[in-house]
Amino acid sequence: MSTNAKEERLKKLREDSKKGGGENRIKKQHKKGKLTARERIDLLADKGSFQEIDAFVTHRSSAFGLEGQRVLGDGVVTGFAKIDGRPVYLFSQDFTVFGGSLSETHAEKICKIMDLAMKNGVPVIGLNDSGGARIQEGVSSLGGYAEVFWRNSMASGVVPQISAVMGPCAGGAVYSPALTDFVYMVKNTSYMFVTGPNVVKTVTHEEVTSEDLGGASAHGTKSGVAHFTVENDAICLNDIRKLLSYLPQNCEEKTPKQQPLAADSSKAAKLDDIVPLNPNKPYDIKEVIEGVMDKGSFYEVQENYADNIVIGFARLDGRSVGVVANQPLSLAGVLDIDASLKGARFVRFCDAFNIPLVVFEDVPGFLPGTDQEWGGIIKHGAKLLYAFCEATVPKMTVITRKAYGGAYDVMNSKHIRADYNVAWPTAEIAVMGTKGAVEIIFRREIAAADDPEAKQKELEDQYNEEFAHPYKAAARGFIDDVIMPSETREKLIHAFEVCQNKAESVPRKKHDNLPL
Repeated sequence: MSTNAKEERLKKLREDSKKGGGENRIKKQHKKGKLTARERIDLLADKGSFQEIDAFVTHRSSAFGLEGQRVLGDGVVTGFAKIDGRPVYLFSQDFTVFGGSLSETHAEKICKIMDLAMKNGVPVIGLNDSGGARIQEGVSSLGGYAEVFWRNSMASGVVPQISAVMGPCAGGAVYSPALTDFVYMVKNTSYMFVTGPNVVKTVTHEEVTSEDLGGASAHGTKSGVAHFTVENDAICLNDIRKLLSYLPQNCEEKTPKQQPLAADSSKAAKLDDIVPLNPNKPYDIKEVIEGVMDKGSFYEVQENYADNIVIGFARLDGRSVGVVANQPLSLAGVLDIDASLKGARFVRFCDAFNIPLVVFEDVPGFLPGTDQEWGGIIKHGAKLLYAFCEATVPKMTVITRKAYGGAYDVMNSKHIRADYNVAWPTAEIAVMGTKGAVEIIFRREIAAADDPEAKQKELEDQYNEEFAHPYKAAARGFIDDVIMPSETREKLIHAFEVCQNKAESVPRKKHDNLPL
C-alpha cells in the first residue's frame, strides 16, 4: 500500500468516525431538540481544543448479528479539551449509535479518560445520552457499568466530576451521575429513573409518564437528584463552563481567582435595614448574599429543592467561596430533612476541593412533626452538623437574626471550629424563641397572674432584654464581633486573607463514619 493510500485510509476512517449513526439518525436527534455528541463537545470546549481518544474503537461482540454492525467509536466520543484555557477530560454519549447504549468497549473508553483525569488531576465531565446497557452483550455491559462506578467512587474528592443528563438515563446507568459531584438535566428531553413507567405500572399499578417520573422538573424539585435544570442543551453546556470557573482542577489546588468586583451597590445599601424589626417577618437572604458578594457572582445550586436553605458558589474579592444560608422566606428558614441533606453534601464538596465557606444564619431550629421525626431528622440533621465539623477549609459565619437551639450549633458555630463568627445587632442567640421560652420558664407565674396576657408580655420583654441579642454570646467569645450589616463584606475579606493558609490536623483514621 502506497503512502498516499495509507493517508487516504486514515482520512476516510476519521471521516467515518465523525458520522456517528448516520445522517438520518442525526436528523432524528435534532428533531427531538437535542444536539449530537460532537456538537455538544464543540459548544462545551474552547474552540479547536478538543483532542479525541479512541476514535477507532469498535465493539467485540458477535451475538445477535452485532458482528455486522460495527461503528467507529462505539457510541461514545471521548478525549480531552480546554474550557476557559484549563484542561478537562470528557465523554459524550452518542444516541445515534445503538441508542448510546453502553457496551464493554464503550465502558472501557469512559474508564480510560477517568483514569487519565485522576492521574493528571483534571476535572472529568460526562455528557449522558444513553438507552442503558447494551442488552446484546449481557453481563459484559453490566460489568462495564460497574467499572465506571468504581472509578466514580475513586475520583470522588480527587477531581471534580460533573454529569449532564441530556437524554435518557435509566436502570443502572443512573448511578454514575448520582456518584458525581453535580448533575445537570435538560427540561423535556432528559430523564433519570431506576425503573421506567412500564415497570412502575406493572408493580404498583401507577400510571406515570417518563417526564413526571424522572424528568428534570421531578429531580430538580422533588428528589434533589438534579443540581441544575436548564432549558436546552446549549444553556446546559454554557452553565457547565460557568460552574468550572468556581472550581479548582483537583483537591490539591486552591480555588481560581478572578478580577475582584464590588458588591451590587443597590443591594449593599439596603443591608443595614434589611432585617425587619418584627422577628416573625421574613426577608430574602439572597438579597443579603448579593449585597455582600462580588456583583453578579452568585451561582445558586439546587435552587428549586429544599428552598428553606440556599447554597451556591460566589466570589468574594475575586476568590471563589461556597455559600450556605438559611432562607426566612421559606418555612422561616427552619432546618428539615431535605435542607440538611442539601447543605451537608454541598459543604462536603467545598471542603474536599479547598473552597472556603461563608454561612449566613437565620435559623429558628429544626422542623417539628411526626413526618420529620419518623423520616429521620435526627440522623439527617446530624449529616449537616458532621459536614461542618469535619470541614477544614476556612469557615465564616454571619448571624443575621435567629440562631436558636441545636440549629445554632449546627450552622457552623464557633464550638465546631469555625474560624470567624460575627453577628449583626439584630441577632438573637438563644435556646429558643422568646414566646416559647417564657411559656416554659414562667408557666406558673403566668397562670397565677390576674392578667395572664399582660404578665406574659412583661416577662417576654424581660427575656428579650436579657437574651434576644448577640451580646451574651459575644461576652463568652462564642462570636468574634458584633458588626453593622454594611461592614460584612469588608470584615469577611480581611478574615479570609488571614485564613488563606489555614492548616488543621485531624485524628488519624482509615475513614470517617458519616451518619448515613
